[in-house]
Amino acid sequence: MNRNLLLLASIALAGKAAAEVPKVAVDIAPVHSLVARVMDGTGEPTLIIPPGASPHDHAMRPSEARALQSADIVFWVGPELTPWMTKPLGALSPDAKQVELLETEGTLLHAFRDLADEHHDVHEEGDHADHDGHEEHADHDGHSDEHSDQDAQDHEEGADDHAHDHDGVDPHAWLDPTNARIWVQVIGETLARVDPENADLYQENAQAAVADLHALETEIKTNLAEAHALRFITFHDAYQYFEIPFGLSSAGTISLGDATAPGPARLAELKARISGDGIDCAFAEPQYDTRLINAAIEGANAKVLVLDPIGVTLEPGPSLYPDLLRAMAASFQSCSEGS
Repeated sequence: MNRNLLLLASIALAGKAAAEVPKVAVDIAPVHSLVARVMDGTGEPTLIIPPGASPHDHAMRPSEARALQSADIVFWVGPELTPWMTKPLGALSPDAKQVELLETEGTLLHAFRDLADEHHDVHEEGDHADHDGHEEHADHDGHSDEHSDQDAQDHEEGADDHAHDHDGVDPHAWLDPTNARIWVQVIGETLARVDPENADLYQENAQAAVADLHALETEIKTNLAEAHALRFITFHDAYQYFEIPFGLSSAGTISLGDATAPGPARLAELKARISGDGIDCAFAEPQYDTRLINAAIEGANAKVLVLDPIGVTLEPGPSLYPDLLRAMAASFQSCSEGS
Protein backbone atom coordinates (compact mmCIF):
# COMPACT_ATOMS: atom_id res chain seq x y z
CA MET A 1 0.00 0.00 0.00
CA ASN A 2 2.77 2.41 0.94
CA ARG A 3 4.57 1.51 -2.27
CA ASN A 4 1.46 2.35 -4.30
CA LEU A 5 1.08 5.66 -2.52
CA LEU A 6 4.69 6.54 -3.28
CA LEU A 7 4.15 5.65 -6.93
CA LEU A 8 1.06 7.85 -7.13
CA ALA A 9 2.88 10.70 -5.44
CA SER A 10 5.76 10.39 -7.91
CA ILE A 11 3.36 10.47 -10.84
CA ALA A 12 1.61 13.53 -9.41
CA LEU A 13 4.91 15.37 -8.92
CA ALA A 14 6.05 14.49 -12.43
CA GLY A 15 2.76 15.78 -13.84
CA LYS A 16 3.11 19.00 -11.89
CA ALA A 17 6.67 19.52 -13.13
CA ALA A 18 5.61 18.92 -16.74
CA ALA A 19 2.69 21.33 -16.37
CA GLU A 20 5.07 24.08 -15.24
CA VAL A 21 6.80 24.12 -18.60
CA PRO A 22 5.05 26.90 -20.54
CA LYS A 23 2.70 26.03 -23.39
CA VAL A 24 4.29 27.58 -26.46
CA ALA A 25 2.63 28.17 -29.85
CA VAL A 26 4.52 29.17 -32.98
CA ASP A 27 3.24 30.35 -36.36
CA ILE A 28 5.42 28.79 -39.10
CA ALA A 29 7.72 25.77 -39.32
CA PRO A 30 11.07 27.64 -39.59
CA VAL A 31 10.35 29.64 -36.42
CA HIS A 32 8.95 26.50 -34.77
CA SER A 33 12.32 24.88 -35.49
CA LEU A 34 14.23 27.67 -33.75
CA VAL A 35 11.91 27.52 -30.72
CA ALA A 36 12.13 23.72 -30.57
CA ARG A 37 15.93 24.00 -30.57
CA VAL A 38 15.84 26.33 -27.57
CA MET A 39 13.22 24.23 -25.74
CA ASP A 40 15.09 20.96 -26.28
CA GLY A 41 15.09 19.02 -23.01
CA THR A 42 12.04 20.76 -21.50
CA GLY A 43 9.07 20.47 -23.83
CA GLU A 44 7.90 20.99 -27.41
CA PRO A 45 6.20 24.00 -29.02
CA THR A 46 2.99 23.63 -31.01
CA LEU A 47 3.05 24.52 -34.70
CA ILE A 48 -0.05 26.51 -35.73
CA ILE A 49 0.43 26.65 -39.52
CA PRO A 50 1.25 23.29 -41.15
CA PRO A 51 4.24 23.43 -43.52
CA GLY A 52 2.05 22.75 -46.56
CA ALA A 53 -0.23 25.74 -45.92
CA SER A 54 0.37 29.30 -47.06
CA PRO A 55 1.02 31.54 -44.04
CA HIS A 56 -0.42 34.50 -45.92
CA ASP A 57 -4.02 33.24 -45.83
CA HIS A 58 -4.20 30.10 -43.69
CA ALA A 59 -7.55 29.22 -42.11
CA MET A 60 -6.93 27.63 -38.72
CA ARG A 61 -8.39 24.26 -37.88
CA PRO A 62 -10.20 23.97 -34.54
CA SER A 63 -7.25 22.09 -33.00
CA GLU A 64 -4.85 24.85 -34.10
CA ALA A 65 -7.14 27.54 -32.72
CA ARG A 66 -7.33 25.74 -29.37
CA ALA A 67 -3.55 25.40 -29.19
CA LEU A 68 -3.16 29.12 -29.88
CA GLN A 69 -5.76 30.15 -27.32
CA SER A 70 -4.25 28.00 -24.56
CA ALA A 71 -0.67 29.17 -25.11
CA ASP A 72 1.38 30.86 -22.40
CA ILE A 73 3.79 32.22 -25.03
CA VAL A 74 3.26 32.84 -28.74
CA PHE A 75 6.23 33.40 -31.05
CA TRP A 76 5.19 34.70 -34.47
CA VAL A 77 6.80 36.59 -37.32
CA GLY A 78 4.17 39.33 -37.31
CA PRO A 79 1.07 40.60 -39.11
CA GLU A 80 3.13 41.38 -42.22
CA LEU A 81 3.27 37.61 -42.83
CA THR A 82 0.05 36.42 -41.16
CA PRO A 83 -2.42 39.33 -40.94
CA TRP A 84 -5.25 36.92 -40.06
CA MET A 85 -3.53 36.03 -36.76
CA THR A 86 -4.02 39.52 -35.32
CA LYS A 87 -7.64 38.90 -34.29
CA PRO A 88 -7.17 35.55 -32.47
CA LEU A 89 -4.04 36.88 -30.77
CA GLY A 90 -6.07 39.83 -29.50
CA ALA A 91 -8.30 37.36 -27.65
CA LEU A 92 -5.47 35.72 -25.72
CA SER A 93 -5.26 35.88 -21.95
CA PRO A 94 -3.64 39.12 -20.71
CA ASP A 95 -1.03 36.94 -18.99
CA ALA A 96 0.07 35.31 -22.26
CA LYS A 97 3.30 36.59 -23.79
CA GLN A 98 3.31 37.54 -27.46
CA VAL A 99 6.68 37.92 -29.17
CA GLU A 100 6.45 39.48 -32.62
CA LEU A 101 9.84 38.60 -34.05
CA LEU A 102 9.96 41.25 -36.77
CA GLU A 103 9.72 43.83 -33.97
CA THR A 104 12.55 42.42 -31.85
CA GLU A 105 15.50 44.74 -31.53
CA GLY A 106 18.36 44.11 -33.94
CA THR A 107 16.31 42.28 -36.58
CA LEU A 108 17.55 43.21 -40.03
CA LEU A 109 14.57 44.23 -42.17
CA HIS A 110 14.11 45.01 -45.86
CA ALA A 111 11.22 46.73 -47.60
CA PHE A 112 9.16 44.98 -50.22
CA ARG A 113 10.59 45.33 -53.70
CA ASP A 114 9.12 44.82 -57.16
CA LEU A 115 11.63 43.19 -59.45
CA ALA A 116 9.31 43.71 -62.40
CA ASP A 117 9.95 47.44 -62.13
CA GLU A 118 13.65 47.62 -61.30
CA HIS A 119 16.88 45.69 -61.46
CA HIS A 120 18.93 45.03 -58.35
CA ASP A 121 22.67 44.69 -58.13
CA VAL A 122 24.34 41.83 -56.34
CA HIS A 123 24.91 42.89 -52.73
CA GLU A 124 28.42 42.74 -51.39
CA GLU A 125 28.95 40.89 -48.12
CA GLY A 126 30.10 44.13 -46.55
CA ASP A 127 26.62 45.59 -47.03
CA HIS A 128 25.11 42.90 -44.83
CA ALA A 129 24.90 44.26 -41.29
CA ASP A 130 25.88 41.58 -38.78
CA HIS A 131 24.31 41.67 -35.34
CA ASP A 132 26.15 38.76 -33.79
CA GLY A 133 26.95 38.49 -30.10
CA HIS A 134 24.01 40.51 -28.83
CA GLU A 135 22.63 39.13 -25.61
CA GLU A 136 19.86 41.62 -24.97
CA HIS A 137 16.76 42.31 -27.04
CA ALA A 138 13.25 43.67 -26.74
CA ASP A 139 10.13 41.57 -26.42
CA HIS A 140 6.43 42.35 -26.08
CA ASP A 141 5.91 41.99 -22.34
CA GLY A 142 7.01 45.52 -21.60
CA HIS A 143 10.70 44.64 -21.18
CA SER A 144 13.22 46.47 -23.35
CA ASP A 145 16.99 46.04 -23.24
CA GLU A 146 19.76 48.11 -24.71
CA HIS A 147 22.05 47.45 -27.67
CA SER A 148 25.23 49.41 -28.25
CA ASP A 149 25.12 52.59 -30.33
CA GLN A 150 27.09 50.82 -33.05
CA ASP A 151 24.55 47.97 -33.18
CA ALA A 152 21.73 50.45 -33.69
CA GLN A 153 23.72 52.29 -36.34
CA ASP A 154 24.52 49.06 -38.22
CA HIS A 155 20.85 48.05 -38.19
CA GLU A 156 19.68 51.47 -39.35
CA GLU A 157 22.21 51.57 -42.18
CA GLY A 158 21.30 48.05 -43.26
CA ALA A 159 17.61 48.96 -43.42
CA ASP A 160 18.33 52.12 -45.41
CA ASP A 161 20.66 50.33 -47.85
CA HIS A 162 17.90 47.99 -48.98
CA ALA A 163 14.79 50.14 -48.70
CA HIS A 164 12.76 50.48 -51.88
CA ASP A 165 9.64 52.26 -52.98
CA HIS A 166 7.12 49.58 -51.96
CA ASP A 167 5.20 50.11 -48.77
CA GLY A 168 5.66 47.70 -45.92
CA VAL A 169 8.27 45.30 -44.59
CA ASP A 170 9.10 42.08 -46.38
CA PRO A 171 8.31 39.52 -43.65
CA HIS A 172 10.46 36.60 -44.88
CA ALA A 173 13.19 37.61 -42.45
CA TRP A 174 13.86 34.09 -41.12
CA LEU A 175 15.80 33.29 -44.32
CA ASP A 176 18.67 35.46 -43.08
CA PRO A 177 20.75 33.44 -40.57
CA THR A 178 21.76 36.68 -38.85
CA ASN A 179 18.10 37.19 -37.91
CA ALA A 180 17.82 33.57 -36.81
CA ARG A 181 20.75 34.10 -34.43
CA ILE A 182 19.07 37.15 -32.95
CA TRP A 183 15.72 35.40 -32.66
CA VAL A 184 17.01 32.32 -30.83
CA GLN A 185 18.49 34.62 -28.20
CA VAL A 186 15.17 36.46 -27.87
CA ILE A 187 13.39 33.11 -27.63
CA GLY A 188 15.80 31.92 -24.94
CA GLU A 189 15.44 35.11 -22.89
CA THR A 190 11.64 35.02 -23.09
CA LEU A 191 11.41 31.37 -22.05
CA ALA A 192 13.90 31.94 -19.22
CA ARG A 193 11.78 34.76 -17.76
CA VAL A 194 8.55 32.76 -17.97
CA ASP A 195 10.12 29.51 -16.77
CA PRO A 196 13.04 30.46 -14.47
CA GLU A 197 13.51 26.87 -13.26
CA ASN A 198 14.74 25.94 -16.75
CA ALA A 199 16.41 29.28 -17.50
CA ASP A 200 19.94 27.90 -17.64
CA LEU A 201 18.96 25.20 -20.12
CA TYR A 202 17.14 27.66 -22.39
CA GLN A 203 20.13 30.00 -22.41
CA GLU A 204 22.58 27.15 -23.04
CA ASN A 205 20.47 25.88 -25.93
CA ALA A 206 20.20 29.37 -27.40
CA GLN A 207 23.95 29.94 -27.29
CA ALA A 208 24.61 26.52 -28.83
CA ALA A 209 22.13 27.38 -31.59
CA VAL A 210 23.93 30.68 -32.24
CA ALA A 211 27.21 28.80 -32.71
CA ASP A 212 25.54 26.28 -35.04
CA LEU A 213 23.99 29.08 -37.10
CA HIS A 214 27.38 30.78 -37.48
CA ALA A 215 28.80 27.53 -38.81
CA LEU A 216 25.79 27.06 -41.12
CA GLU A 217 26.23 30.52 -42.64
CA THR A 218 29.93 29.91 -43.25
CA GLU A 219 29.14 26.56 -44.86
CA ILE A 220 26.57 28.08 -47.23
CA LYS A 221 28.81 31.00 -48.18
CA THR A 222 31.51 28.51 -49.15
CA ASN A 223 29.09 26.37 -51.16
CA LEU A 224 27.65 29.36 -53.03
CA ALA A 225 30.94 31.12 -53.72
CA GLU A 226 30.65 30.31 -57.44
CA ALA A 227 26.95 31.19 -57.72
CA HIS A 228 27.07 34.99 -57.47
CA ALA A 229 26.64 35.56 -61.22
CA LEU A 230 23.50 33.43 -61.53
CA ARG A 231 20.53 34.88 -63.38
CA PHE A 232 17.31 33.47 -61.95
CA ILE A 233 13.66 34.21 -61.28
CA THR A 234 11.49 32.96 -58.42
CA PHE A 235 7.81 32.23 -57.98
CA HIS A 236 7.30 35.05 -55.48
CA ASP A 237 9.55 37.63 -53.90
CA ALA A 238 10.40 35.79 -50.70
CA TYR A 239 14.15 35.43 -50.96
CA GLN A 240 15.99 38.72 -50.58
CA TYR A 241 16.86 37.79 -46.98
CA PHE A 242 18.71 34.77 -48.38
CA GLU A 243 20.07 36.52 -51.48
CA ILE A 244 21.73 39.43 -49.72
CA PRO A 245 23.98 37.61 -47.22
CA PHE A 246 25.00 35.03 -49.82
CA GLY A 247 25.71 37.39 -52.73
CA LEU A 248 22.81 36.41 -54.99
CA SER A 249 20.57 38.69 -57.06
CA SER A 250 17.15 37.83 -58.50
CA ALA A 251 16.26 38.89 -62.02
CA GLY A 252 12.52 38.88 -61.34
CA THR A 253 9.53 37.24 -59.72
CA ILE A 254 6.22 35.90 -60.93
CA SER A 255 4.30 37.22 -57.90
CA LEU A 256 4.95 39.86 -55.28
CA GLY A 257 5.90 39.12 -51.69
CA ASP A 258 2.42 38.05 -50.59
CA ALA A 259 2.25 35.39 -53.36
CA THR A 260 -0.83 36.91 -55.02
CA ALA A 261 -1.34 35.81 -58.62
CA PRO A 262 0.15 38.17 -61.23
CA GLY A 263 -1.95 39.92 -63.84
CA PRO A 264 -1.46 39.30 -67.58
CA ALA A 265 0.51 42.54 -68.02
CA ARG A 266 3.01 41.68 -65.29
CA LEU A 267 3.50 38.17 -66.67
CA ALA A 268 3.98 39.51 -70.20
CA GLU A 269 6.53 42.10 -69.05
CA LEU A 270 8.50 39.48 -67.11
CA LYS A 271 8.42 37.07 -70.05
CA ALA A 272 9.74 39.78 -72.38
CA ARG A 273 12.56 40.64 -69.98
CA ILE A 274 13.51 36.99 -69.54
CA SER A 275 13.58 36.55 -73.32
CA GLY A 276 15.81 39.61 -73.68
CA ASP A 277 18.18 39.10 -70.78
CA GLY A 278 18.33 35.33 -70.53
CA ILE A 279 18.18 33.41 -67.26
CA ASP A 280 19.81 30.27 -65.96
CA CYS A 281 17.00 28.98 -63.74
CA ALA A 282 13.44 29.54 -62.61
CA PHE A 283 12.57 28.50 -59.07
CA ALA A 284 9.11 27.12 -58.34
CA GLU A 285 7.72 26.41 -54.85
CA PRO A 286 6.34 23.03 -53.80
CA GLN A 287 2.95 24.33 -52.63
CA TYR A 288 2.17 26.32 -55.80
CA ASP A 289 1.24 25.33 -59.34
CA THR A 290 4.20 25.47 -61.76
CA ARG A 291 2.12 26.59 -64.75
CA LEU A 292 2.89 30.29 -64.20
CA ILE A 293 6.63 29.58 -63.98
CA ASN A 294 6.46 27.51 -67.16
CA ALA A 295 4.53 30.25 -68.95
CA ALA A 296 7.06 32.91 -67.93
CA ILE A 297 10.08 30.97 -69.22
CA GLU A 298 8.46 29.58 -72.36
CA GLY A 299 11.05 29.69 -75.12
CA ALA A 300 13.92 30.39 -72.73
CA ASN A 301 16.75 27.95 -72.15
CA ALA A 302 16.24 27.77 -68.39
CA LYS A 303 15.93 24.96 -65.88
CA VAL A 304 13.04 24.79 -63.45
CA LEU A 305 14.17 24.00 -59.89
CA VAL A 306 12.50 24.32 -56.49
CA LEU A 307 12.96 26.65 -53.53
CA ASP A 308 11.04 25.91 -50.34
CA PRO A 309 11.01 28.95 -48.00
CA ILE A 310 8.88 27.43 -45.22
CA GLY A 311 9.85 23.75 -45.19
CA VAL A 312 6.89 22.14 -46.94
CA THR A 313 8.86 18.96 -47.62
CA LEU A 314 10.69 18.83 -44.26
CA GLU A 315 9.80 17.28 -40.92
CA PRO A 316 9.01 19.94 -38.30
CA GLY A 317 11.47 20.03 -35.41
CA PRO A 318 14.85 21.42 -34.34
CA SER A 319 16.63 20.32 -37.52
CA LEU A 320 14.14 21.86 -39.96
CA TYR A 321 15.71 25.33 -40.02
CA PRO A 322 19.26 24.26 -40.95
CA ASP A 323 17.86 21.66 -43.35
CA LEU A 324 15.75 24.39 -44.97
CA LEU A 325 18.70 26.71 -45.62
CA ARG A 326 20.90 23.85 -46.83
CA ALA A 327 18.19 22.74 -49.26
CA MET A 328 17.88 26.28 -50.64
CA ALA A 329 21.64 26.51 -51.06
CA ALA A 330 21.66 23.13 -52.81
CA SER A 331 19.06 24.39 -55.32
CA PHE A 332 21.21 27.40 -56.18
CA GLN A 333 24.24 25.10 -56.49
CA SER A 334 22.33 22.89 -58.90
CA CYS A 335 21.51 25.94 -60.98
CA SER A 336 25.13 27.10 -60.91
CA GLU A 337 26.52 23.68 -61.79
CA GLY A 338 24.03 23.06 -64.58
CA SER A 339 22.79 19.86 -62.97
